[in-house]
Amino acid sequence: QVQLVESGGGLVQPGGSLRLSCAASGFTSDYYGIGWFRQAPGKEREGVSSISISDGTLWYADSVKGRFTISRDNAKNTVYLQMNSLKPEDTAVYYCAAVEATVVVGMPPAPFVDYWGQGTQVTVSS
Repeated sequence: QVQLVESGGGLVQPGGSLRLSCAASGFTSDYYGIGWFRQAPGKEREGVSSISISDGTLWYADSVKGRFTISRDNAKNTVYLQMNSLKPEDTAVYYCAAVEATVVVGMPPAPFVDYWGQGTQVTVSS
C-alpha cells in the first residue's frame, strides 16, 4: 500500500524560504515519479515540480523555475521541495503526488495522479 506523508509548510514572509518533505513508502519498483501540486482558493490544482525516481529527470512549472528545487534522499525514500524567494502568489495548499510510470517528466493533470499526500498549507504574507 503506497503512502505519501508530507511535512513542512507554514507561514513565511515574502522573500523567505520553506522546505517541504514527502516520505514515500509501499512502492515495489523505481518506476514512478514524485511531484508537488498546489491549490490556491478558487483555483485549480496545478503541478509545480516533479522528479522521476528511475532516472532523476526533473521538471518545474515556469512560475517556480529558479526559485524552487526538488531533490530526493534515496536512503530515506523522501523527496524535498526547497522553496526560496517566496511570493504571496505562492500561497496555497501543497500536495505531494505520485505517478507510476517508467519515466516521469512533469505531473499529469490532477485526475490522472495515482497517489496523493494529505496536503500542507503554505502561506506567504507579511
